[in-house]
Amino acid sequence: MAKGKSVTVYFCQNCGYESSKWMGQCPGCREWNTMTEELVDKKALSKAKISQESKETARPVSLSQIESRQEERISTGFGELDRVLGGGIVPGSLVLVGGDPGIGKSTLLLQVCQKLSEELEVLYISGEESLHQIKMRAERIGTFTKRLTLLCETNLDLIAGVMERHRPQVVIIDSIQTMYREEISSAPGSVSQVREATGVLMRIAKEKEIAVFIVGHVTKEGVVAGPRVLEHMVDTVLYFEGDRHAVYRVLRGVKNRFGSTNEIGVFEMCDTGLREVDNPSEVMLSGRPQGASGSVAACSMEGTRPMLLEIQALVCKSSFGIPRRTAAGTDLNRVNLLMAVLEKRVGLSLSSNDAYINIAGGIRMNEPALDLGIVLALFSSYKDRPVGEKTICFGEVGLSGEVRAVSMPRQRAAEAKKLGFEICVLPSVSMEAVKDVNGIQLIGVSNVKEAINLLLCGKIA
Repeated sequence: MAKGKSVTVYFCQNCGYESSKWMGQCPGCREWNTMTEELVDKKALSKAKISQESKETARPVSLSQIESRQEERISTGFGELDRVLGGGIVPGSLVLVGGDPGIGKSTLLLQVCQKLSEELEVLYISGEESLHQIKMRAERIGTFTKRLTLLCETNLDLIAGVMERHRPQVVIIDSIQTMYREEISSAPGSVSQVREATGVLMRIAKEKEIAVFIVGHVTKEGVVAGPRVLEHMVDTVLYFEGDRHAVYRVLRGVKNRFGSTNEIGVFEMCDTGLREVDNPSEVMLSGRPQGASGSVAACSMEGTRPMLLEIQALVCKSSFGIPRRTAAGTDLNRVNLLMAVLEKRVGLSLSSNDAYINIAGGIRMNEPALDLGIVLALFSSYKDRPVGEKTICFGEVGLSGEVRAVSMPRQRAAEAKKLGFEICVLPSVSMEAVKDVNGIQLIGVSNVKEAINLLLCGKIA
């Protein structure tokens, strides 16, 4: 680029804040050491001027003049993905899919292309794999129709031209960090390139009514790489979670302009790709040990779906001066808080013991309704008193030791009954909401002492 036609600008990688000089702390998001240097073409910036005619034609519209309409949705062929999206794909929407490397993002989207290409025109654009690599992965998944077309390209101007000429109904971009525009001098994956690429794709998606899926890499902190403004620009943000060495994956909606953000979808990785898990509660509880202390069944809500899972605890004497505390699948700080409640309100001496908490199945849950299950699992392991296999519990535990109400107790109790549980321990204040659930014994507790006494008396053992 000729001298004098570019200017150095510093962008925040976290929020996209722009500055003419480097700063240690971003004024926008207050994060440290996030400013990166990039070159911006002044000539390209000078072209971005709005004509006088455009200024005169812009008119505000009254809200009452806008006709409401029901968004038509396209089914992906995966019930779990449709649930997370809010009922299916909305034409003209921009969906960002993030996740760790190897978690299955490209595999899931290729399987979605297989389902959609039976009736729709689908374009799969890859900037990371060659056509032969995509073909090898497609052969493991199954057969595809001729309505699925592939393009290996990273130049965004060429990609935009192909999308406008062929007018597919669904487009997959894998991945946004590999796309670039020649007008921007910075490297692909930089703040300027990612923001510009997302803006171009958003404009095409809205103007042509094309549903666009964007694959985004994640950082070591687990968030989508690039500026935070990327998540603000898109309509929906989905995160693919789970251990890539395990078989189960969780698709979680973080942002959704067309549906709820509390829904999750559960998938199982197989030789032929990802398979839906219709009843994740049954899967999470499979293989539970019989008569083992420290194992408690609990219920968590993800959107409108109750999920039953197994909480495992192991409390043993510490061999070191400072006891170890480990939590897998839940918040460690929450576990430390509940252990402090046990020491203060129940008189359990845990200060010289190691404590390990695990949510079986490799899934991560942070809902406060799991508090009562964690408390009972810790006490069960410490006293070596097993909790009954047909007993399930849920409830939030406060710092005073009280068991507080949680949302949708009736749905939780009904799901426990459906899976064969006979006893359900829940907050006393929620007993009125579950009075019409028959076929399962409901026991209300107002504090953790009452729940522990049930175990000591053998009522839930």
